Amino acid sequence: MQSDSQLQVIVGQDIHGKNEVKEFLQPDHVYCGDARELLRRIQPNSIACSIWSPPYFVGKDYEKYLHSYTAWREMVGEVVRLHYSIIRPGGFIVINIADILCFADLNMPRFQAETLNQRRSPVTRDDVLRARAQHPQLNRDQLAKLLGCSEQTIDRRLNGNNIRGGKYATQTRVKLVAGAVERWAKTAGFYVYDRRVWVKDPTWQNSEWHSSSYRAVDEFEYLYFLWKPGSTTVNRRRLSPGEWAKWGSRAVWFMPSVRANDDHEAKFPIDLPKRAIRLLTEPGETVLDCFIGSGSTAVAAIQTERHYIGIDLTPRYVNLARSACAEAIAAKQKALLDQAERPVPSIQPMLLDV
Repeated sequence: MQSDSQLQVIVGQDIHGKNEVKEFLQPDHVYCGDARELLRRIQPNSIACSIWSPPYFVGKDYEKYLHSYTAWREMVGEVVRLHYSIIRPGGFIVINIADILCFADLNMPRFQAETLNQRRSPVTRDDVLRARAQHPQLNRDQLAKLLGCSEQTIDRRLNGNNIRGGKYATQTRVKLVAGAVERWAKTAGFYVYDRRVWVKDPTWQNSEWHSSSYRAVDEFEYLYFLWKPGSTTVNRRRLSPGEWAKWGSRAVWFMPSVRANDDHEAKFPIDLPKRAIRLLTEPGETVLDCFIGSGSTAVAAIQTERHYIGIDLTPRYVNLARSACAEAIAAKQKALLDQAERPVPSIQPMLLDV
């Protein structure tokens, strides 16, 4: 924790009459620690908008401390609850999140899909049943020799199993997150104000689905806008008329993914938080990201004349975000210096005929 980035405020007196001091986190800093602890140290009603993307519970390295779906759900729910006191009335939380496309369900029946285009053997289930009816005395190995296939193929065709190990794997399904987001909001005192869809590049991590099932590749995520009751200023002049027509008033945002996640496993493009910041806040207000990661939200805040507070549990990502902020500030200062040094075009006097 950075000792030079804390603000001491007297919040009362203890039973001995001594002043109780609470150290608030100051804007324009990135802090290392658990969001569930550090959110308690942000000044009440000081955040105009909190924009963040929690761990998605899809097996990333930085999610290893979340041992179950229940632990993940409770963690995110607590983070949302802790926002209520720090978001100003009329302010927002914007949560970038996606459905869990490979949710392991122990109660889901296990079947081996018959993927015809990937079959190594032309032997069908009907072939096996016909051979077994004609030769009831044959065991599985003998049926395999008769049909010219492996014993594993016989087992797959008869039982829908893969005896090499697939039959022991837990089946997966899609887990929708919309219901969880609504419950988190309602429990904390927020209301779901809006939702947007970010259409990104297709994610090919599970590309085998393309040929082994009817499941679609992942190419969109959600942005849920949670509103804290209070007076909200709607100012369309924050955007140009073209921006308002193209994305400010549109439910679907088309935006390419980050091309290289070389220093962080799950970056989102800077334009994603930048749009939310410009849409929902005014210059000079403070934006929060309690899962700051590579620092995209803070960089977007710097570029749009807002203050920021960043939090992350992983020291490596904290350093990454701080470096990104330093680079953004340097780039902004250089642009201002270049603009100041640019020569002002001289105005030639006009000669008028008298």
